[in-house]
Amino acid sequence: MDVFRVLEPGLYTTVQDRGRYGYQQFGIPISGAMDQFAYRVANLLVGNPEDSAVLEITVLGPRLEVLAEADIAVTGAEMPLMVNDRPAEQWASIRVKPGDVISLKQVRKGCRAYLAVTGGIDVPVVMGSRSTYVGGRIGGYQGRPLSKGDVLARGPGNPLGSPRRLPEDLLPDLATEITLRAIPGPQDDYFDEGLGIFFDSVFVVSTQADRMGYRLQGPVVPHRKGVPQSIISEPSVPGGVQIPPDGQPIILLLEQTVGGYTKIATVISTDIDRVAQAKPGDRIKFERVDLETAYGVVREREGLMQKIREMLAG
Repeated sequence: MDVFRVLEPGLYTTVQDRGRYGYQQFGIPISGAMDQFAYRVANLLVGNPEDSAVLEITVLGPRLEVLAEADIAVTGAEMPLMVNDRPAEQWASIRVKPGDVISLKQVRKGCRAYLAVTGGIDVPVVMGSRSTYVGGRIGGYQGRPLSKGDVLARGPGNPLGSPRRLPEDLLPDLATEITLRAIPGPQDDYFDEGLGIFFDSVFVVSTQADRMGYRLQGPVVPHRKGVPQSIISEPSVPGGVQIPPDGQPIILLLEQTVGGYTKIATVISTDIDRVAQAKPGDRIKFERVDLETAYGVVREREGLMQKIREMLAG
C-alpha cells in the first residue's frame, strides 16, 4: 500500500532497519539504523515489530504527502515535526490521513531522527535486510537516499486503537558533550602514553562524519616507539577506534568492513547511539570500561526496552 509521496527529500533520508548481518566477508557492511534505541522505540510507538524498516533522517528532514491512513512516530534527534504546518509531538504516535503533509525541519539537538509508520516501510529484502547501503547501491529505496517524487509503500498493519507516548523521563539526553564508554583494544599494546592521552582528552567531531565513521580532532595520540602505525587489514566492527599516522582518532561505524590502522579501543555497542546523535563541533570524551561493565550496560538497555514494550502495549 502506497503511504508517502516525497515532496522534498531532506538532506539525507534513507530506509533502514536492524541491519544486514552475515555478509561482511563479502565486503557488504552491516548498515542499519545508527541509533538503535530511537529506531526500536519508533516502531513500538506505532505497534510494529521492532525490526521493521523506518526512515533515518539526517540534520534536515523531508516533506511527505500522506497517501493512506496510518500512524507515524518520530524519535531520535530534536527535529521539529509538523503535520499540515502545525507542530506535532515527537516520541509519540500520530494518526495521519490521505492528503496530510508531514515535514521535519532542521535539527535543533542531535543529528538523526527516525520516522516509523504502521506496517513499516515496504521495500525489497536484500540479503536479509531492507537497509540502504548507499556505497554499494544495495537495499532500501533503489539503493539510494530518497529523491523528490519517490513513492513509498508500507507493509500490512492496522492503526492503533489508542495513541502511544514515551514518558519524558525515558527520553535520551541529546548533549553536545558526549562520553563514550570504550574497552581498550584490540591493538592497545601498540600504545603506551598514547592510551592515557586517548582516555584523558576531549576531542571534537570534525566535518568528516558520516555512516562510515567519525573523524575526531584533538590532541595527537602517539603510537609506542618502534611499532608500525598500520597493521594488516582485518575485519572491523562498529565502534572500533582507529588511530591513523596523524594520531587523530576515527570511530568506525556501520558502513565499514575492514581496516588497516591500529585500533586503540572499541566503543561499547549501546554507545553507538550516542555517536549517531553527534554532529560536527560536538565534543567527545572516552571513558575506559571493561567487558563485564559493557555486558551490564547491554543488560540494562534490554531491561529498559522490555519496560517500554510492556508500558506501550498496556
